[in-house]
Amino acid sequence: MSTSTPEAVKKLVDNMQTDLRSLSMECKKKFPPVKEAAESGIVKIKTIAARNTGILAALKENSSEVVQPFLMGCGTKEPKITQLCLAAIQRLMTHEVVSEAAAGNIINMLWQLMENGLEELKLLQTVLVLLTTNTVAHDEALSKAIVVCFRLHFTKDNITNNTAAATVRQVVTVVFERMVAEDERHKGIIEQPPAVQGNSNRRSSSTLRPCAKDAYMLFQDLCQLVNADAPYWLAGMTEMTRTFGLELLESVLNDFPQVFLQHQEFSFLLKERVCPLVIKLFSPNIKFRQGSNATSSPAPVEKPYFPICMRLLRVVSVLIKHFYSLLVTECEIFLSLLVKFLDGDKPQWLRAVAVESIHRLCVQPHLLRSFCQSYDMKQHSTKIFRDIVNALGSFIQSLFIVPNVGNPAIANTPGGAAGAGGPATAQSGPGAAGVSGGVTPQSAFEYRGTWIPIMTVTVQGSAKATYLEMLDKVEPPSIPEGYAMSVAFSCLLDLVRGITSMLEKELGQSAPQTRPDPAVVQKESSEQSDKEPGTRAVWVEMVNACWCGLLAALSLLLDASTDETATENILKAELTMASLCGRLSLVTPRDAFITAICKASLPPHYALTVLSSSASTLTNKLPDYICGKVLAAPTATYTAFSIQGQNVQIISPSSESHQQVVAVGQPLTVQPQGTVVLTAKNIQCMRTLLNLAHCHGAVLGTSWQLVLATLQHLVWILGLKPGSGGALKPGRAVEGPSTVLTTAVMTDLPVIANILSRLFESSQHLDDVSLHHLINALCSLSTEAMDMAYGNNKEPSLFAVAKLLETGLVNMDRIEILWRPLTGHLLEVCQHPNSRMREWGAEAVTSLIKSGLIYKHEPALSQNQRLQLLLLNPLKELSNIVHADIRQKQLECVLQILQSQGDSLGPGWPLVLGVIGAIRNDQGESLIRTAFQCLQLVVTDFLPTMPCTCLQIVVDVAGSFGLQNQELNISLTSIGLLWNISDHFFQRGETIENELDKEEAILEKQAKEKGVPLNRPFHPAPPFDCLWLCLYATLGELCVDPRPAVRKSAGQTLFSTITAHGTLLQQATWHTVVWKVLFHLLDRVRKSSTTADKEKIESGGGNILIHHSRDTAEKQWAETWVLTLAGVARIFNTRRYLLQSLGDFFKAWEVLLGHIQSAALSKNSEVSLAALKSFQEILQIVTPVKDSEKPDALSAVNMPILIDPVTASGPGRPLERTDSLAERLSRYSGAEQIPPPAEIEDSALWWSAWNAWYRIGTDSTKPPTSSEKLAFIPSQPFLTALIQIFPALYQHIKTGFSMDDLKKLGVILHGAVSVPISSDASPFILPSYTEAVLTSLQEAVLTSLDVLQKAICVGPESMQVMYPAIFDQLLLFVEFSCKPPQYGKLETKHVANAKYNQAEWVALNYVPFAEKSLEVVTDLYQKTACHKAVVSEKVLKKIIKTLRMPLSLKYACPSESTWKLAVSSLLKVLSIGLQVARQHASSGKFDTMWPELANAFEDFLFTKSTPPDNLSIQEFQKNEGVDVEVVQLISTEILPFANFIPKEFVGQIMAMLNKGSIHSQSSSFTEAEIDIRMREEFSKVCFETLLQFSFSNKVTTPQEGYISRMALSVLLKRSQDVLHRYVEDERLSGRCPLPRQQVTEIIFVLKAISTLMDSLKKTQPENVDANTWAQVIALYPTLVECITCSSSEVSSALKEALGPFKDFMQPPVTKVQNGES
Repeated sequence: MSTSTPEAVKKLVDNMQTDLRSLSMECKKKFPPVKEAAESGIVKIKTIAARNTGILAALKENSSEVVQPFLMGCGTKEPKITQLCLAAIQRLMTHEVVSEAAAGNIINMLWQLMENGLEELKLLQTVLVLLTTNTVAHDEALSKAIVVCFRLHFTKDNITNNTAAATVRQVVTVVFERMVAEDERHKGIIEQPPAVQGNSNRRSSSTLRPCAKDAYMLFQDLCQLVNADAPYWLAGMTEMTRTFGLELLESVLNDFPQVFLQHQEFSFLLKERVCPLVIKLFSPNIKFRQGSNATSSPAPVEKPYFPICMRLLRVVSVLIKHFYSLLVTECEIFLSLLVKFLDGDKPQWLRAVAVESIHRLCVQPHLLRSFCQSYDMKQHSTKIFRDIVNALGSFIQSLFIVPNVGNPAIANTPGGAAGAGGPATAQSGPGAAGVSGGVTPQSAFEYRGTWIPIMTVTVQGSAKATYLEMLDKVEPPSIPEGYAMSVAFSCLLDLVRGITSMLEKELGQSAPQTRPDPAVVQKESSEQSDKEPGTRAVWVEMVNACWCGLLAALSLLLDASTDETATENILKAELTMASLCGRLSLVTPRDAFITAICKASLPPHYALTVLSSSASTLTNKLPDYICGKVLAAPTATYTAFSIQGQNVQIISPSSESHQQVVAVGQPLTVQPQGTVVLTAKNIQCMRTLLNLAHCHGAVLGTSWQLVLATLQHLVWILGLKPGSGGALKPGRAVEGPSTVLTTAVMTDLPVIANILSRLFESSQHLDDVSLHHLINALCSLSTEAMDMAYGNNKEPSLFAVAKLLETGLVNMDRIEILWRPLTGHLLEVCQHPNSRMREWGAEAVTSLIKSGLIYKHEPALSQNQRLQLLLLNPLKELSNIVHADIRQKQLECVLQILQSQGDSLGPGWPLVLGVIGAIRNDQGESLIRTAFQCLQLVVTDFLPTMPCTCLQIVVDVAGSFGLQNQELNISLTSIGLLWNISDHFFQRGETIENELDKEEAILEKQAKEKGVPLNRPFHPAPPFDCLWLCLYATLGELCVDPRPAVRKSAGQTLFSTITAHGTLLQQATWHTVVWKVLFHLLDRVRKSSTTADKEKIESGGGNILIHHSRDTAEKQWAETWVLTLAGVARIFNTRRYLLQSLGDFFKAWEVLLGHIQSAALSKNSEVSLAALKSFQEILQIVTPVKDSEKPDALSAVNMPILIDPVTASGPGRPLERTDSLAERLSRYSGAEQIPPPAEIEDSALWWSAWNAWYRIGTDSTKPPTSSEKLAFIPSQPFLTALIQIFPALYQHIKTGFSMDDLKKLGVILHGAVSVPISSDASPFILPSYTEAVLTSLQEAVLTSLDVLQKAICVGPESMQVMYPAIFDQLLLFVEFSCKPPQYGKLETKHVANAKYNQAEWVALNYVPFAEKSLEVVTDLYQKTACHKAVVSEKVLKKIIKTLRMPLSLKYACPSESTWKLAVSSLLKVLSIGLQVARQHASSGKFDTMWPELANAFEDFLFTKSTPPDNLSIQEFQKNEGVDVEVVQLISTEILPFANFIPKEFVGQIMAMLNKGSIHSQSSSFTEAEIDIRMREEFSKVCFETLLQFSFSNKVTTPQEGYISRMALSVLLKRSQDVLHRYVEDERLSGRCPLPRQQVTEIIFVLKAISTLMDSLKKTQPENVDANTWAQVIALYPTLVECITCSSSEVSSALKEALGPFKDFMQPPVTKVQNGES
């Protein structure tokens, strides 16, 4: 309720009247004056109330009078009255109706009361009311009022003291509040500031307004009082305490900082009075050294006094907090003092309050920042901020150092007992603690036996001090153990929290925290630096100043901490600092903090090089105090730093005993060592580390290395092993004492593993630079792991590799930027000798590649070829690694890529195919098999989808699989694939061709631009043809593979593809096919075959049997040669029309014939025979023809059917490039189409073929010169095939076939027939001797001659001159029947006596051949006897001469059939020849023939050979019949024409008949056979012929008749002799029978006589000579004498002989007549 409302005013007036009445009542008796005054006062008030409307103003005007009665009342010193008056005065004051004068009066009255010691509390109350309600009291009055309060403060009464103290405080505040209010009022008025006078005038308050002046005077006097000087303004002060003064100063400074900051006068006071005062008062504290001996110093040192010291510190805190900007220099001194107070030689309480003061500073980060700017960043200034932090550090450190027991100051240490007990605890060691359960119930720090509990001192972030607030304590309090430590600990935490949150905020405003574009960041950061050039420098300086001290202290605390929360806080502080340093790019401090966390994560003394090295760089950065005496017992944290120049190694960290062990595991080292132990704290640190990496990865930079190295070791110790995708899973260590984990950590492991994975997943939020740092760190970590894994088969650490994989997988969206370093390193891992290591390397690479290809990139891979190739490149690089397991992985990856991405590989195909094709023979089967699976998949599924430019690579790759020698089946299958590929080319020819042409155009353009020629195999050919040529070339390579099966398969495939798909090629390309593919292949095969090894190959491994025809390399190569030659020949045959249109067909033909010739002359029968087959093929001899296709006029030789191709183009049309594929295909609808004969009838070709044939013939049939065993003799099938070629060949060359050629042919035919057979082949070729069969060779020879002869027959006259030559040839063969040909000097055995194993070579049975030749001769002669050439060349004579040999040998002939055939042939020939001879008798052309013929007859009929013993009678009779036939021929064909025949010849014939008719007895016959063997029939015929010739009336010359007569008389004379002798012998022998021969002889004679008688009877009588008759008749008596003979045979013969004589028994009329005439 306001005091100015009418109601309030009315109430005031009423109250005043009441008060006055009461006063008058009280004073009625004792103090009448007072009573009167009171009553007049009532009147006065009434009057005022009645007269004035503004009652309050009026009252104030008259306040002196109004107040007077009350003042008088107080003067009575009567308590009751005084109280009443004071109450009334207070009421007036409350309503502000007291004027300045009245106020002065009131104060004077109060002073008197105070001096009298009355109503002290009421007094204080009144002063307070007076000063607080209004501002009437000024200057003297005010100071008097204040002094009243001060004086009351020092009374004996405690209550009064306290109340007065409170009042003083309030009054002081009021004074300053007035000033503030006054300033507010005058705010708008700008005053001219007065000229500042010299500092000499201490009371320069003249310029101040009234209230300000009061405040100034008051503050100045307070300073005076505290300094124990007289006050200037507060007159009447009697006593004052420093403590109270300091408190007042503090409260003013704290409550009204703006007063001092706004008014120069006040600032001046601060500088001139307050600061020097404080410094002066501090002096005892500064000089004092605890425990120093008094005697040592000359003057006794004043001991620090707790109340003052504590208050001073409070003042300092306020000064620093508010007036730091004014008192920069002074604050520097204060802060330095504060730092000094923490020294170990200061009293415990002093250190405690100092720490509390520092704590107050630490929660004001902006203040700290200012320190840094003002001191640390100035050149010659103390580094205050750094010193504060370092001081805290050394303070904490000093608390852990156990003082010596001998030190007297131990009593001062609160908890001295604990201190003394410290060493004891330390001695008992971890064991003792272990017994107690190892976990302390209270949270504490424990280090090397010093145990310091942790107290909760403040709420985080506020500095609530305990000892600075103990204003009532005079004696220093005892500080509980752990208090100072706890405050210092809070200081550190708050310091870190404050700085970081402040900097974070400022950093946060200046840079966004997302993953930015690096360019933008740079721009921003540069802008930012322009904007505030100083800020960053300040941040950096702050961090640089504090990090060393912080790190030292925090590390020590971390080591000592036994409480999870404390540990957590420390770790959080370290982490925040690390992150902050990172953000400011302060590498060293960042690494140092991270190193600390890392070290704490690992077991004590764990040797981890990366940490030690990073630590050693910090050595020179650590604060000085670490080298001070404080470090008498250095801590474990600093072990890596050199201390006082030495490397200090600490045996065991102190805190081990209090930590719960949660895991035991293997250290990750090269040498196997014992186990290491992980504690719960290690795990906690590990989590912090993970947290750091997870949340602050972006600022870690190079320290990723530290973080990851540590994590790697922890993961190893905990036994986490990488699983698929690189995530870690708990797994068991393979070797060594196995990892032991407690259940606590077991449950943690999955969480840790998960965080680890998330950590690398979060790498996707890092910017590119940070990501590169992460990758580099992982790489170098991995490199270390690789180095460790060298040379031992220990399980390697796969952490880095696994995490590289994980990082790659989550950053697929920007894989390009990290792909090269990532895969580059992994490829190195893949080359590592440790199998586990490289297996993971490969796993990582392949997984990355697969994921990269599957990932949905922007733009898609199909549009981004560069990226696709980048992704596939490492796959290719893997091919350079020799380890099979890596290649296996690589190929499995290829297989999976093909299965999942095969359709979309596009430009990646060459790479993939390159990988598949990068096989080498030393790689082992399984690899090659996997690679081959990939290739099969490619060929079966992806040929249509891949770019056509890759098809050539596919061909090459398939070829390389064919050439590998590890697995024969793969080689063979790959040849099959090549066939499939060729099919694909064939089916999709159009598309492939178009695509390749497009590509070609591009390439040519590029080549032209660069000015280089286009480099591509088989260049001038069009690209599609080049593709085919590559295919052919690849197959060609395989055709000369060392393995026969591969060669065979490749050869078949090559020729099949050329045959099947050759139609697609351009005409010009065929040139390349012929020369570069086919002939090149033939050359190579020929070379290999001729140089192949002749060693026998043992059965091929295990149980494979090799056939004897393939048991040497040479024989195996022979097969290849055969195949190749046949294939080439077939192509020449089927593509003749196409090839002939090429320019150099004749040259090619010659080369081909050359190959055929060299093959035919090779020493391998298989090859040579096949060569001839190929020869036949290119001459188109053996093309089979179906009956349906045979045209009517087919030549005698089986010529191929030539069908005119039914195409528009016609045979002569050249093929142009413009033809579409389809047209070309239709043109050659199939390989069988052979163009019309005209096309082939090119005589040059045929003559070239004839020459080749002739060369083959001469070389192969030439007999060996020496009689060496090793001479090569061609086989029968070979020779047969050779000769069989001639007839067909002849058809084409007959027009120009000359005698010379015929002679050449003859030589070859003769040579061929003369060749013997090898004995091991003879059973298969030779007929058994008894069969008269021709061998096929002999048949072929005869056929050749037959063809010739038929050709001559129908040929022109000019050809007929060849007949005699043919006869010569045939007759030569006829001779073989009796005289087999010699083959050089080779020994041959006759087949009949050859035991097959004795002779190497066996002569053939030539008889059937000779006989067949003879038949041919006979037939031919019968046809050609009259030809001029035959007549003039004396063929008949030659025939007879040739036949003479078998005829004369007769029984001595090798075969009996020979002479029989010879005879019959002779008879046939003569039957025609004699007629011709008679016709040409006059020409003399046959003169030489007659003697030959006579000799032939002679030799045959009277042979010198004897018939074999075993000849049967029937046979003999048959043979005799032949002789008889000859004689009959003579009698019919010769003798009747004697007049045309030379006389000598007739004479010879007669002599012969004569000889035949007189049969001379042979003595060799047995009795039984004699009559047969005598050739009676023959003799009879001879005799008859002789007689017939003798008695014929055609005797041309007397000489002939004479011969026959002579012969007859001789015969008769012999008969007479025989008969006589017989009769004589018969008589002499008496009873004994005569010898059988003689009996036979007589019988023959008798038969001859009877024959003669018959002849005589038939003959014209005038033809018979008289002499003959006489001789015949003279025989009669002798015959009669024989009648007595005893032999019945003789008798019967005699009967026959005597019978005819009856014809002579006629009356001799004629005789008489004759006589008469």
